[in-house]
Amino acid sequence: MRKNNFMNKIIKLKGSILAGIIQIFACLIVYKFNIPNPNIVLFVVLSASIVQSGYLAGIISGVIAVLYSAFFFSTDHSWIFYTPINRDKLCVIVLGVISNIILVGNLQEANRQAEHKIAKLESEKKQKKKELEQQDELHKALIAADTANRAKSTFLLNMSHDIRTPLNGIMGLLKINMAHSDDEELVRENYKEMEKAANHLLSLINDVLQMSKLEDGREELSSELVCLPDVFYDMKAIIDGSALDKGISVDFSEDSIWVHPYVITNPLYLRQIFLNIYGNSIKFTNFGGKISTKQECIEEKDNVITYRWIISDTGIGMSKEFLKHIFEPFAQERADARSNYHGTGLGMAIVKKMIDKMGGTISVTSEVGKGSTFVVELPFEMGAAPEKSKKEEADKENSIHGLNLMLVEDNELNAEVAEILLEDEGAIITMVNDGQQAVELFNNNPVGTFDAILMDIMMPVMDGLTATKAIRALNRPDAGIIPIIAMTANAFAEDVQRCLDAGMNAHLAKPLDIEKVKKTICEHTIEIRLPQSHWL
Repeated sequence: MRKNNFMNKIIKLKGSILAGIIQIFACLIVYKFNIPNPNIVLFVVLSASIVQSGYLAGIISGVIAVLYSAFFFSTDHSWIFYTPINRDKLCVIVLGVISNIILVGNLQEANRQAEHKIAKLESEKKQKKKELEQQDELHKALIAADTANRAKSTFLLNMSHDIRTPLNGIMGLLKINMAHSDDEELVRENYKEMEKAANHLLSLINDVLQMSKLEDGREELSSELVCLPDVFYDMKAIIDGSALDKGISVDFSEDSIWVHPYVITNPLYLRQIFLNIYGNSIKFTNFGGKISTKQECIEEKDNVITYRWIISDTGIGMSKEFLKHIFEPFAQERADARSNYHGTGLGMAIVKKMIDKMGGTISVTSEVGKGSTFVVELPFEMGAAPEKSKKEEADKENSIHGLNLMLVEDNELNAEVAEILLEDEGAIITMVNDGQQAVELFNNNPVGTFDAILMDIMMPVMDGLTATKAIRALNRPDAGIIPIIAMTANAFAEDVQRCLDAGMNAHLAKPLDIEKVKKTICEHTIEIRLPQSHWL
């Protein structure tokens, strides 16, 4: 760049330099005619300066030179380089000035052409550079598109395999049960296997949805007051049960000290992180193996406490090459991982993204045949221990026995399953098939008839969102406070938000977890369980 600027300056000065040299020689020639020195200086200076300005400046400078010379040669100025004037000398001066005008103009034109050529070359250079940049961007875009297409193809291939494998098992077992319906033991065992396959399908769907939300940043990291010992106590019960089925011993460090047990965090993230890590260890640890955990506080500063967990197993381990890809989606080292329902390959990718979102770190070391060690560090904002309330005591029961529930569901099979599950828990169920029927049934019954409404979203005649808005708009005292809980297969964050925006109190995703259903109903009905006389 500096070299180009220097060359540009040289080209621009070239005309001025040549004009000056030529005029010096011209003045040396006319010096024999005794033209005084001031005119020599005048010619040189004017020639050198007006090259950059064109013919007009050359003409003006020439006229000035003529007047200047005539003034000094036609008047008696003995005090300034006086010499007699004659016609020959005057002609030489005039001819010199005219030559100067022509020479300067031509040199200036040549200089202008050179500048134009340089500008054109620079413009072409910029254009070429821009084209190269565009080609580079296009090349990158093509590579990105190709990578995305290959990732999409891989995703669809994995999904096709992962969905078809357990689904094929379920369909096959159903046929076997139909053919051997009299063999109760066989039928019972097949149902257990079908439940495992169904749970795997549900896990796959949940993992895909979770990964999608984490990838595009749609899921907000909500936080609440959490008691860490309680969370890990609940997780330990799940982990112990899974490990017991495989004959694996789980050792939680007895000297674990919860320096500050109450923290502000996302309990769902916390549970999913550790259940995925322990689940991974259990899957790939053989019968008789061991999983050990060490938990410690590593820092307490500025109302933030950081805990570290070191989880080690005696499983089959992983190669150093695979460890480089362990946090990538669908990364699985063993070829039979999917065939044996070992997992979807999304668990560790989800764990990594959740930990990153919580501001923590995770690292893994492993050796084939000897096991793996996961080290998790998570910072938490410290919170104050809460006071127990009557509501909390009531929530622990999670009993819906005796509650009058309106179930709004258009799918007969889903309606039948939900009705049986809820009635088995002692609830009194009233069924309707669409949103319009729900609005009419609610409006045509006395205040306090129903304790809660369980509402599907996608239905004919009137959908669940519209029905909820219609109920909330009714002119009756219970219209604004009756709990309306969505029970739908629409499980994305935006679906949950639409339900809340429509006036619903909570959102439950299908397939239904009856314990979660009971807990949600209890949470939203405990505060309005009042005698009907209250409404009168």
